[in-house]
Amino acid sequence: MITKKRLLASAALAMLGIWSLSQASGQGNMAPASPSPKFGASLDGALAVDTPQPLPALPTAIRARADALFTDADDVGQTRALLVLRDGEPIYERYAAGFGPETKLISWSMAKSITAVLTGFLVADGQLSLDGPAPVDAWQRSGDPRGAITLRNLLHMSSGLEHVENGDPVWEGDTVAMLFGGGAGDMAGFAEAKPAAAQPDEVFNYSSATSVILADILADTLTPSQNPDARRDAMRDFIGGRLIEPLGMTSLTPEYDAKGTMIGGSIMHATARDYAKFGEFLRNHGVVNGQRLLPETWMKFMLTPSANDAGYGGHIWLNRRRPAGVTPALWPDRGPNDLFACIGHQGQYIIVSPSQRLTIVRLGVTNDDQFPALRRHLADLTAAL
Repeated sequence: MITKKRLLASAALAMLGIWSLSQASGQGNMAPASPSPKFGASLDGALAVDTPQPLPALPTAIRARADALFTDADDVGQTRALLVLRDGEPIYERYAAGFGPETKLISWSMAKSITAVLTGFLVADGQLSLDGPAPVDAWQRSGDPRGAITLRNLLHMSSGLEHVENGDPVWEGDTVAMLFGGGAGDMAGFAEAKPAAAQPDEVFNYSSATSVILADILADTLTPSQNPDARRDAMRDFIGGRLIEPLGMTSLTPEYDAKGTMIGGSIMHATARDYAKFGEFLRNHGVVNGQRLLPETWMKFMLTPSANDAGYGGHIWLNRRRPAGVTPALWPDRGPNDLFACIGHQGQYIIVSPSQRLTIVRLGVTNDDQFPALRRHLADLTAAL
């Protein structure tokens, strides 16, 4: 049985790698992004120049810090895309061979922050309540302790549900089971069926299944239909009108399960430039081209440390000290206090440093044992900037 499970997990992860590479080649259910005129030439000379304007000259020391994310692959893994914006304008852009400005790459858990913003839209519209009981039908039976879970609890990863993000071995965790195992057909049903292991707001428990519950709540709010096509269409229309079109994130491609629920915790695809647009949206606290799309109060919520882990806000990582013995997500000893980031498996980052007027996107493949070096390189780059 163990051998069978190991083979299943390995096959699932291999399949996802192939899926990710197919998306990187531009395949998917949305068209690739149109080149943005504000972006200049890639620093990788093998790539075509899509606009005639060169990027501004960078000091040698800063360029060396950025280039090191490509040249020090033995330390940090493969960097496929690196994009640095200051005041919304690109100052560095480079891609690995085989990747370019129109390559869509997987978000992994950066998707969680996008799900949080989508939740914020519906809270601002008055269709959801941050501190009311989360509207999950399976939790509404009399005496069910899960009925006390709020959206705030879910967004802070403190629902108290018995979720196991990373199993030991990996196939024993909820993430693999939900994405590729018995939960794959109805990911929200799998996640919502987990029992309560603690009181809401009692413990911090990072969980991709939690974000799928939020995505299910979003779909249920947007349409009463349980038809998978209707649920997907409702979410696509909502994301298109509230996020993709206003921000120009035309490459953003969320994926859905068989029930039509967005996989809001881990599987979206977009170009580096479109991830940067999302970072700029957050850097400007929900304002795009002078128009406020997301209330300042929601941004303040997302960027306020949660009660049980100061390094985490509302589905986003903060540059704050985490509890003793917990691996740091960012670099609180070196970077500005207002720095925050969307972070995904294998080293996907959208780093936003408002006081430095910076947004940095790094996409690639980093192994677990390379993460300390990757964090050091990214901290060095932000410090140099």
